[in-house]
Amino acid sequence: MGWIATIILGGIAGWLASKVMNRDEDMGIMWNVIVGVVGGLIGSFIGQYVGFLTTDAGWFMYLVTAFVGAVILLGIVNLVKRGTVR
Repeated sequence: MGWIATIILGGIAGWLASKVMNRDEDMGIMWNVIVGVVGGLIGSFIGQYVGFLTTDAGWFMYLVTAFVGAVILLGIVNLVKRGTVR
């Protein structure tokens, strides 16, 4: 996937994850993109390890994978920063 698509899908996934984890008021567009891209890395590592993410997966599967990774990342950040996952 290209860099522009990675940034766009990462931004969408980071924004959705920040809405789910109640972090949207703390984050701007740039942090949403960063969380989404890092979440995509985390999610793709987990997806390839488990075996459900292959190299021929479409953009929707990359979006879902980045969303799951971003939720995991924000859960860890919430746990460290606030003491609770939510």
